[in-house]
Amino acid sequence: MQQTIARPDQPALPSLEQEELRGISRTVAEIHWLLLILVLVYLVFGGTRDDGEAQAAVSAGLFFYAALIMGFRYANFYRRETRWKVAIETWGMIALVTWVLWFTGGLSSPLLNAYLLAVITSALTLGKLATLVMVGLIASCYVLLGGGASTAQLLAARFWGGLAAQLAPVLLVAYITTMFSADIRYGLARAKLLSETDDLTGLFNTRGFAIAANRLFAQALRYDRPSSVLMIDSDHLKGVNDSYGHEAGNRLLRQLARLILAELRGSDLSARYGGDEFIVLLPETPAKGAHEVADRIRDSVVGSPLDLDGKRIVSSVSIGIASFPEDGRTLDALAARADRALYRAKQDGRNRTVKFQAAA
Repeated sequence: MQQTIARPDQPALPSLEQEELRGISRTVAEIHWLLLILVLVYLVFGGTRDDGEAQAAVSAGLFFYAALIMGFRYANFYRRETRWKVAIETWGMIALVTWVLWFTGGLSSPLLNAYLLAVITSALTLGKLATLVMVGLIASCYVLLGGGASTAQLLAARFWGGLAAQLAPVLLVAYITTMFSADIRYGLARAKLLSETDDLTGLFNTRGFAIAANRLFAQALRYDRPSSVLMIDSDHLKGVNDSYGHEAGNRLLRQLARLILAELRGSDLSARYGGDEFIVLLPETPAKGAHEVADRIRDSVVGSPLDLDGKRIVSSVSIGIASFPEDGRTLDALAARADRALYRAKQDGRNRTVKFQAAA
C-alpha cells in the first residue's frame, strides 16, 4: 500500500478545540496589547496630566494588567489554550477598563468604548452565552461608573432606556461578532470535514482515518488492550465497471460502505483506503472477534445483491485481518499485515476471511 498511518508513538494530535483556540490565540494577544497601547497613549498625551493621583492609579492598573498578560501568554502559567483561560483574561480586560474609566471621567471618558475590545475577545472565543454574560457584567460597570442608582431610579423606565442607549454599541458589536464567529467556525469545521471524508462513500478518507485511529490505537498501546485491523476489498468492482460503467461501480462502492457500517459498533472506525479497498479499526477486539465481524460483513455483502437496471448483481468481498499485539505494535504494521492477509484471501479464491500468519 502507498498510504501510511500515523504512528501512535508520535506526539498526540491536538483536539479540535485546541486547534481552534490556538488559531485565534494570536488575535486575542493582539487585542490585549491594543488595549494596553490605547490606555498608555491616553496617559502619555495628557489624559490625566492635571491629576497625579489618577495618573498613578492608571499606571498601576496598566502594570498589573501587563503582568497578567505576560503570565498567561508568555510565562506558560497555562501551557494549554482553554476557554477558561480566555475568560479570565477577558474579565481582567473588563476590570482594567473599569479601573481606568473610574479615574478618567467615568461614562464621559473618551476610553469608554474600550469595553468593545473585551466584547470582541469574548465573542471570538467564548460563544454567545458567555458573551451575553460579559455584556451583563459591562452593564453593571456602567451603573457603577454612573455613580450608582437609587431603588426608585432602578425601577424607572427612563433609567433602563438610557442604559440601553449607552449599551447599544456594545450589544451591536457583540451580536455581529458572535454571528461572524459562528459562521467562521462552521466554515472551518465544514472544510475540515471535507478534507477528512471520502466524497463517494461518506466514510473517512486515509487522512481522516489516520487522525482518528491514531488516538484510539494509542489507548490500546498504553493499556495493552487488544485491537484488530480489517482490510476489505471488493471482488467484483472491475467486472461491474467493465460491464455496466463507472457509475454502477460507484453504486457498488457506496453499497459496500453502507453494509460495512451496518456491522460495526459506534466505537469502530472505517475508511475508504483507496480504489475498492476499505480499512476498519476494531478497538477492544481480539482476532476471534475480528473474524466474526469480518464474516458478518462478507455474509451481508453476498446477501445484498446490487440492483442494476433490473438485474441483481451478486458481489462479494475478501478480508484480511491483523491483530494487536501478536501481529504488530503500530498501525502501519497492522495495516501492512492485514493487507498481506487480504492478498492471500484473493489468491485462495476470494470471498474469504484470512488472518495474518507470520512465515514459519
